[in-house]
Amino acid sequence: MSELFDRMFSLKGKTALITGGYRGIGLAISEVFAEAGAKLVLAARSGDICKSVATNIEAQFGVEAFGLALDVQNSLQISNALEEIAARFGKIDILVNCAGVDSSHKPFMEMTEEDMNNVMKINFHGTFLVSKAVSREMIKQKSGKIINVASVLGKVALADMADYCVSKAAMIQLTRAMAVDLMRYNIQVNALCPGYFLTDINRKYFESDPAAEKFIRKVIPLNRIGHVDELKSAALHLAACPAYMTGAEIYIDGGYTIV
Repeated sequence: MSELFDRMFSLKGKTALITGGYRGIGLAISEVFAEAGAKLVLAARSGDICKSVATNIEAQFGVEAFGLALDVQNSLQISNALEEIAARFGKIDILVNCAGVDSSHKPFMEMTEEDMNNVMKINFHGTFLVSKAVSREMIKQKSGKIINVASVLGKVALADMADYCVSKAAMIQLTRAMAVDLMRYNIQVNALCPGYFLTDINRKYFESDPAAEKFIRKVIPLNRIGHVDELKSAALHLAACPAYMTGAEIYIDGGYTIV
C-alpha cells in the first residue's frame, strides 16, 4: 500500500511555486509538498521570511527550496521571479496561489473603494497575474497543475466581509475559466476552498473576540475549527491529480457549506 501511495502522490522531480507559502495554509502546503519530494519556491512580499522558512524546509525534509520577494500585483516582479526559478530549477510544474489578505471587516455600505480594491488586487488580481505568467511556461512544456486557494466564503456570504467574499468568489470562477482555456495544453486548474482554520490571522481574531469563535463553532456541523494539517492531503491530491480532474472546487470546512 505504501508503494502504491508513493507512486500516486510522489512529487519527486517536480517544482512547485507557492505564493504566500511561508505561513498558515501556505506553509502547510509547502510542508506536504516537500514531504512528497518536490522542489519548492516560496514567494511573498516578505522575502526574507520566505528565505528563512525555505532554509528550514530544506533542513527538515531534505529537498531543494528557496524563497524570494514577490508582490503578486507587480508584473515585472513576477517576470523576474520566473527567470530566477528557471535558472535554478528549469521549470514550474505546480503553482499554488495562496497569497492573500483579510477583509477590512466593515459593513458593505461603509466599505470604501480603497477597501474593496486592496482585497481584490491581492486575492483576485494577483492570482490572475501570476497564473497568466506561469501558465505560459506550462503551455511550453504541455503540462502543469494550478491550485487556487479560495475559501468557503466564495460560496457562502458573511456579514462585514463583502470585499473578501467577492474576491474569493471571483477566484473560484477564474478557476473554472482557466480550466477551460488550459485543458487543451494538459494543464489542470482546481480550487481548494478551506473553511475556518486556526491560522495566525484567525487566532488573533478569535482571541480578541471569544464570542466570534463560539458563533463560528456553532454554525460548523463538526463544531470545531480546523487544523491546517487537515488541508495537506487535499492539496497533495490536487498537485498529483489525474488529468481528468479540472475546474473542481474542494471544500474542506467541517460541513459548513452543506447546512
